[in-house]
Amino acid sequence: MFSMSVPWWEFVVRGFVVYAFLLVFLRLTGRRQIGQYDPFDLILLLILSNAVQNSMNAGDNSLIGGLISATTLIACHSIMAQLSYRSRRVSRWVDGIPKRLISNGQVNQKVMDAELITGDDLKAALRGAGCLHTYEVEQATIETNGQITIVLRNRDSSSGASDAV
Repeated sequence: MFSMSVPWWEFVVRGFVVYAFLLVFLRLTGRRQIGQYDPFDLILLLILSNAVQNSMNAGDNSLIGGLISATTLIACHSIMAQLSYRSRRVSRWVDGIPKRLISNGQVNQKVMDAELITGDDLKAALRGAGCLHTYEVEQATIETNGQITIVLRNRDSSSGASDAV
């Protein structure tokens, strides 16, 4: 239980390498996969965690080895959070930048294709924002967390309702 089959520092190195690999891998797969979990994405993440387990622990199932690995992953995550907070360049690399899907009612198909967003995905986001057509949209943006933000155009109050609330 407390006896380790590899030196403690190997857990740290292995944990760091796996963390860096997964960070790069998940960043390259795009925002949508990280921000919007569907069953397919959740299964991938669960299988990934199982696949990298042995690469982190080198076959060692000791309690101390597991705690060292967990501490290493938490430390890596904390360091990346601090670096992202302090450096705009690191933040953009880790989190990406928001991208406009719709501008003044016009869909940017290149961004849709790059972010793997289908027409059905966009329609669902539009319905969620209370509109049905792209011409009602001032802008739609895919945020760095994978969510789609919709800003509707100003609607004239032709019904004579007061603007005061």
